[in-house]
Amino acid sequence: MSGKDGTAVLADIGGTNTRVALGRNGAIVEGSVRRYRNAENDGIGAVLAQYLAETGMRPQAACVAVAGPVRDGAGRLTNIDWDIDRATLHAATGAEVISVLNDLQAQGHALGHLAQGCLTPILPGQPASAQSARLVIGVGTGMNAAPVFRLDDRTLVPPAEAGHVAIPVQTEEELRLLRYISRKHDGPSVEHILSGRGFERVYAWLCEEDGAGTPLEAAQIMAAMDDGSDPRARRTVEVCARMLGRVCSNLALTLLPFGGIYLIGGVARHFGPHLLDCGFAEAFADRGRFRDFMGQFPVSLVTDDYAALTGCARHLSEMPEARA
Repeated sequence: MSGKDGTAVLADIGGTNTRVALGRNGAIVEGSVRRYRNAENDGIGAVLAQYLAETGMRPQAACVAVAGPVRDGAGRLTNIDWDIDRATLHAATGAEVISVLNDLQAQGHALGHLAQGCLTPILPGQPASAQSARLVIGVGTGMNAAPVFRLDDRTLVPPAEAGHVAIPVQTEEELRLLRYISRKHDGPSVEHILSGRGFERVYAWLCEEDGAGTPLEAAQIMAAMDDGSDPRARRTVEVCARMLGRVCSNLALTLLPFGGIYLIGGVARHFGPHLLDCGFAEAFADRGRFRDFMGQFPVSLVTDDYAALTGCARHLSEMPEARA
């Protein structure tokens, strides 16, 4: 195919796999999503070049979401030696319009464009205007959060590294958990609890508290929680659910996302069915005289595997140079 074809190439670069798709008019082209193992490639340039060779497309624009910090149009994965920048993407795709987003930024751009079937309500909140701020919180291999602002017809999603803020402590039990993590890690942060590995740390801490038990992996803990075979597994989920409630509460008061708080990520999905009966709502509302105020914020769980790709497509659709 000669010349630009008016489509965009989109990529969601995770720690293990990269999903690639085509985008057109702010949406994913149906049936275009393909998955590539990062370990089998030496960089995002190789992945995109292979995808475009397989599809025969020459895109006008390219947007990628990176599971790691992004600054000035360049990002780096936190657990694989890949550098992602505009020059690399242009060389691989020939696209004239290039954008690099943090994966939470991409998720933020997708809000408002997800199918209702991909949203599970957790807390009802109250109705708000379409211009109200929103907040996306990711809990998976790591933890992060990003605010989502609407400015007229444009969406602004500033990057953040919210998983590395200090652990909020309000009870004696939480103080003991903080001290446990402090013995093992410099600069204990929220991610040391709210992540896949953090989930395992909480279980190990409860073993120490009980003076018995053997630490388990996250999948084993959730299995024991679901089948009711290990009361310590349920206590682990309760500790994490309450901590997630506290973190969401602090972020809500900082950013006032009356348009809603959206939880994403593999760990968030596993917690989702247990949040309400494991203390999330109580911890979220535990703000003293601001308890009633907290009832304004809706909280939902996002279960769309392709939300980051949708966000990339929506972001490009709002860029004037991509519409030209």
